[in-house]
Amino acid sequence: MPSDFALKAMNSIHRVVLKVSGGKVGWNASNMPVLELTTTGRKSGEPRSVMLTSPVQEGDDLVIVASRGGDDTHPSWFVNLRDEPKVQVALGGKAKQPYTAHIADAAERARLWPKITADHKNYAGYQEKTEREIPVVVLKPAAG
Repeated sequence: MPSDFALKAMNSIHRVVLKVSGGKVGWNASNMPVLELTTTGRKSGEPRSVMLTSPVQEGDDLVIVASRGGDDTHPSWFVNLRDEPKVQVALGGKAKQPYTAHIADAAERARLWPKITADHKNYAGYQEKTEREIPVVVLKPAAG
């Protein structure tokens, strides 16, 4: 499983690619839109940002997967938004916008998981690597 160092390094490299390309490269990966998710650190109270892919979009809602590559522990961003669901999302190089995150319940996950794994089989492989049920998170634009 990827270490925290490896995950942070991948995110840093991704940000460098975005910066060097003037935002022209890096907003799509494996046929998925890439987003920058900013959560509030559950311990620090400070903003924490991570680059993630969204394998499914429904209208303005973005679906993300807390896979952490099939690790047995949840990613930090997931536990942050579990504790504070008000997040910020930057998509396609646009300015951050307020979103509200919710963790899909069993019925919603059962509906979304086949959509996620149909085109992105890596997520099914991640689920096979761990005993934890990998959470699916829906990001909804916050009501203005």
